[in-house]
Amino acid sequence: MPTDPLIYRFYEIMQVYGYPIKEIIHEKFGDGIMSAIDFTLDIDKVEDPKGDRVKVTMNGKFLAYKKW
Repeated sequence: MPTDPLIYRFYEIMQVYGYPIKEIIHEKFGDGIMSAIDFTLDIDKVEDPKGDRVKVTMNGKFLAYKKW
């Protein structure tokens, strides 16, 4: 595990939400994965009176599993 607090939080997010995200992707697209090659990642600041928020958008091409 990384010791950097920000990177650790990303690991924590995937440990908690990874399987639910996978299930939603499979429900909406079918069995497959999100490409990490044909992929973009955007980070935006969302101003909020209670404290600014970080918006991370991952956008990857859906790759359906192929049967051999």
